[in-house]
Formats: sequence, C-alpha cells, structure tokens
Amino acid sequence: MIRFSRVTKSYPRTGTAIADVSFHVGKGEFVFLTGPSGSGKSTILKLTYFEEQPSDGEVRVSGVSSTVATRKDVSLLRRRLGIVFQDFRLLEDRTAEANIAFALEVTGAPRSSIASKVSQLLTRVGLGSKATSYPRELSGGEQQRVAIARALANDPFVLIADEPTGNLDERATRGIFQLLREINAAGTAVLMATHDLELVRRAEFRTLEMNRGQLVFDSGESMRAHMTEPLL
Repeated sequence: MIRFSRVTKSYPRTGTAIADVSFHVGKGEFVFLTGPSGSGKSTILKLTYFEEQPSDGEVRVSGVSSTVATRKDVSLLRRRLGIVFQDFRLLEDRTAEANIAFALEVTGAPRSSIASKVSQLLTRVGLGSKATSYPRELSGGEQQRVAIARALANDPFVLIADEPTGNLDERATRGIFQLLREINAAGTAVLMATHDLELVRRAEFRTLEMNRGQLVFDSGESMRAHMTEPLL
C-alpha cells in the first residue's frame, strides 16, 4: 500500500534529508514513525502524500508511483489520503462542522449528502455537541478531533498523522491516540510520526525509527526475522 524503495531526498541548501530508505506499510497496519528532530520523519510523510518528490528511488502509494505520476494522479491520490498535523490547521472563521464540510465540498461531494456525513463524523470523534463551535472555543484535544474528522471525510485508506499529539497534554494525548486506534481497528491504516516514546512503548505497534536521515530500526522486520529463525 505504501512502499519506499531505496528513497533518497536531498535539498540544494540543506543537503540530504533521508538516504536509501526502504520499507513497506501494508493494508490496515498501524505504524509509528519515530526519531529525533531532523531525523527525516516529516520528509518521509511529505513524500508519502507527494508534497515532495524523491531525488532517487521510488515511492509507491496505492499503485501510484513517484517516478511516473502526473499532477492529476497526485490530486486523485490525495483525495484518498487523510492527513493530520500537529497544529490542527483548522479554518478559524468556520465552525467545526463547516471545517469538515469544506473538505467534502472541495472534492465534489453531493451537497445533499454533506450535512449527514459531517454529523456522522463529528459523532464518530466524540464531538456531536460541538458542531457549531469555532476553533477558538475548543480545547486543543477537541481541535485535533475536528482535524481528524476532516481527514476522514473522504473515507481514506490511510491516515497520515504528523505529531498529532505534539501540542496536547497527557489526557488529551490518550484520547487522541485511542481515537486513532479505533480508526485503525475499523480498517484504516495509520502512519503516525511521534516523539512520544512512552506512547510507542505502551502501544506495541510496529515502529520505524529514523536517525540522521536513515532508517535504523524496523520492529516489523525484527519480528519477522525472529519468527523465521530455525529452532535449535
């Protein structure tokens, strides 16, 4: 579903962001992407939703290849991805329901279906009573729930989350992570970048660890290697 094949990304001024990175995320997986600041996590996410193009190697997402994708291919792919950011990126002059409706409007959803879809999404993220609230009237955790509902508007096959709990306190972090787990349990894959190593340790999902632009650890590969070791 998501496949990086020997991917390198370099920038003219800052040099190599990631080097020779390969991994595969399968349908319905929940995968953490960890590593210190500057290790390449955000670059990997941007490559995944085709905001950036590799300098070398190939990124393939749901059959769309970075080596041959047209602008139209990328536009259609992004409609099938859900993307959540640390800073929420909500429209401050629109209510919670209007923020979610906007995501449906720009992708051409039938106007007659938008209101019911928005109501379902707000209920799903536990904010049915906050439909007419503006972002400034919501807590950080509630704003992130609206952002997640917006990301789910077009029924994505994968949710890409860039430090979604980075601006939240411990209680809100637990709530957002539980919501992401429920979304994953319903069949949506989740690729989540995070600095929260305690959260990673407690959850025991597959972990990809970046350091200085290189993939230095993949717990999924380690588990598979252990399972195939010969019995003595």
